[in-house]
Amino acid sequence: MKMKKYLEKNVLDSALERIEWAFNHFDSVYFSFSGGKDSSVMIQLANIVAKRLDKEFDVLYIDFEAQFKATIDHIYELKELSNIREFYHIALPMSLRNAVTQLQPKWICWDENDKQKWIRDLPVDSINMNNNPFEFFYKGMEFEEFIIHFARWYSDKHGHTGAGIGIRSQESLNRWRTIASNKKKTIEGNQWTTIIKDRTKELDAANFYPIYDWVTEDVWGAVSKLDLSYNQVYEMMYKNGLALNEQRLCQPFGDDQRNGLDQYMALEYETWEKLLERVNGVNFGNIYARTSALGNIKTNKPEHLNWEQYAIFLLESIGLYNSELMDHYIEKIDKFIAFYEKNEGIKLADIPDAADKKQESQKKVISWRRIARAIERNDFYMKRLSFSQNKSDEERLKKLVSKYDNLLSPNATNDKHLKQFYEREVRS
Repeated sequence: MKMKKYLEKNVLDSALERIEWAFNHFDSVYFSFSGGKDSSVMIQLANIVAKRLDKEFDVLYIDFEAQFKATIDHIYELKELSNIREFYHIALPMSLRNAVTQLQPKWICWDENDKQKWIRDLPVDSINMNNNPFEFFYKGMEFEEFIIHFARWYSDKHGHTGAGIGIRSQESLNRWRTIASNKKKTIEGNQWTTIIKDRTKELDAANFYPIYDWVTEDVWGAVSKLDLSYNQVYEMMYKNGLALNEQRLCQPFGDDQRNGLDQYMALEYETWEKLLERVNGVNFGNIYARTSALGNIKTNKPEHLNWEQYAIFLLESIGLYNSELMDHYIEKIDKFIAFYEKNEGIKLADIPDAADKKQESQKKVISWRRIARAIERNDFYMKRLSFSQNKSDEERLKKLVSKYDNLLSPNATNDKHLKQFYEREVRS
């Protein structure tokens, strides 16, 4: 696999030169590690240069609790590199983005209050709340805030500091802007360096980007040429049909959460199930009967949610398993709400959380409890919202059943019409 050349120099040689420059320029150097291919290659290149120069370096790894098993294995593999002085394995309760649900926009990894739901045990060699050396840290601190404070803490301890970051401008426009910005301050005019600021105050530290001009093929070319270690999750992604440029380690609950959660579902199903339980207070593992997406949902409304929130939660939960089924329910609910607005003058904001139970059961009133109960029963036809079976529903159900093997099982539902559909369309 060939590498790009600039001025007769390939990107591998350029990266090695940048790392050597960093070792010679800064009093001390640390590299940020994510477990992904880019930072992994960067750290192993740093070890090659450090051995040649008789230098040591440190590594900063922030453990967000939710990780592939293969990623954890690779992290411990790289901890054994010969010239690492200190491996800062951070397992502190940080606040992280949660784009999976509107009900809990943030979640805190390694939160002692949620210890029974942790995805994995606290690493024994980690920096955690039991041995935390950082006076600046507080529970719920944001990742972006932590890395600035860490750079300050580290430079106060070790002097003029270089922080190696394994980002590549090919990956995104924001990463390109990080490298190419004319407004940032650099060191010695090197555009692949950025002096770190805490708001407006400059720190005695700078980020440097040894592989900023690499493309994906360069990363794997270096792995092959230098026989470097790599995260085996990429092998799993390749076998799962992902092209090289599609193979990214996504945070499971981030803005790209659909890709993130789908990765875990496809590659590590057991971890995926733990992720679903971890994201909020309701046990996602009980949302569905295991044999059928259209089985009765086996959960109760948590006390901290009202009925509207619970209905939204159920829809989002269904969407994690089957987005088309979620869309079908949303269409039905929209029509149900529109009917009451047109005929009863009840606008969305005026829908009561709950109404008289008898009137709800007689389908005479609208309420969020009535909507939530319909979703909870996985009522495909939404008969509990006064809809009847129709041809378009039947056609949609046929398409879903043909697309998803585990969509419908007669043993997982009490709905007689779904059972009849199964006998007529599936079993026959």
